[in-house]
Amino acid sequence: MPNRPLKAENPDKRQEAPKPSLSPEALVEMAVKVIATHKGVEPVILQVRGLCGFADYFLICSGTSRRHVVALAQHLEEEMARAGVKPLGVEGLQEGHWVLLDYNDVVVHVFLQPFREFYDLEGLWAEAEKVSFETLSTKAVPSET
Repeated sequence: MPNRPLKAENPDKRQEAPKPSLSPEALVEMAVKVIATHKGVEPVILQVRGLCGFADYFLICSGTSRRHVVALAQHLEEEMARAGVKPLGVEGLQEGHWVLLDYNDVVVHVFLQPFREFYDLEGLWAEAEKVSFETLSTKAVPSET
């Protein structure tokens, strides 16, 4: 058997996120613009920084049908990819009830309205600050990397 160098393994075996070239504020601003352009219903931005260790922002919105939910998620993924940002994971595209797109610092939840009401993430994260788009626009600057 030939000698091969041992690979250093990530101990928790999770995929490491590539560092995005955009700040979390710029990412969520881009995401909300895409959602608004494609007629996403009632987008809400929650700042969860300090409340959880896995994200800075949640963007929560709804679609009017399963097809609309899937289309919103696909448009978002395409626009973010054009900006050089790829999700760590996407869940729920097949069902179209609740699609989650994980962009590391920004997690986007696209719901079919009855599922949004049932899971009530806004209520679950009630202590999170709701961020207005205008406030966010003043913070959105590229990261220094």
